[in-house]
Amino acid sequence: MLMGLLVGICPLAAESLPRGVIDEITGLTTFKNCRLITTEWSDGDSFGVRFPDGSAHTIRLYGVDCFETSNRHPTDQRRLRSQRAYFGIAGAGGDEKSSIKSAIMLGTVAKGRVGELLSQPFQVHTAWADGRGHPQHKRYYGFITEAAGRDLGQLLVREGLARAFGVARARRAGVNREEYRDRLRDEELAAASRRVGAWKFTDWETLPEERRVERVREEEERVRALPLERASVNPNTASKLELMRLPGVGEVLAMRIIEARERWAYQTPADLLRVAGIGKHTAEKISPYLSFEENKP
Repeated sequence: MLMGLLVGICPLAAESLPRGVIDEITGLTTFKNCRLITTEWSDGDSFGVRFPDGSAHTIRLYGVDCFETSNRHPTDQRRLRSQRAYFGIAGAGGDEKSSIKSAIMLGTVAKGRVGELLSQPFQVHTAWADGRGHPQHKRYYGFITEAAGRDLGQLLVREGLARAFGVARARRAGVNREEYRDRLRDEELAAASRRVGAWKFTDWETLPEERRVERVREEEERVRALPLERASVNPNTASKLELMRLPGVGEVLAMRIIEARERWAYQTPADLLRVAGIGKHTAEKISPYLSFEENKP
């Protein structure tokens, strides 16, 4: 039930954000009659939205990950490599170059499908949590309900155009973060069984090895990024990649740290013990690299 509480301005943002009524249960604010902004840089899970007050903001969907639409930047290249390995895409030529080309094509298809699904006014549900992918480009996590009343993220996973992956949170009363994530995973399993979207390109014989190799490669890249400077990472503002530079913190733990900071601010290294999967040993290892300077009055 929506309560009469007004959204405050997100402390992470310098820009002015739309104000609305917060759902006291989920912490989300719903904005109706939003419009998609078509841009060259957008993809299936991150795109511009025109809000009812006329302001424009970038929304990053909770819980899903679509293919990138280009490989011009090193970050895009890394994500495409991870995405194609996840789906086990072999490509028409059976090599990595061909499979990356297929992945980019699927990213373009997902972007086009979002354009179709959001051609009519839709609803955005957001808590204005920082979902930045790049320090210079502000974006916010959110859910989207399209004109027919369906969840956009679930639709994309159902059609094989996205994987159930990334930061998630409670969708609405009765659908907490884990339940929403489980629903996406169920949709993903069903999509794989139907061989739709990206799953049409899956080489099921090589998929386990593709995923194993990618896990090893990601770990090697993480290790190469070390050593960190002491007191250099603020867990309240760091991106997923910045958090993954911390010793003992992989992608899963990084996402849990991000999810948890939506509910509380980290004040000391000991606060990270409240994050599932972080024990005393891990907290001690990462403690020298943590900074909380921005939290001090």
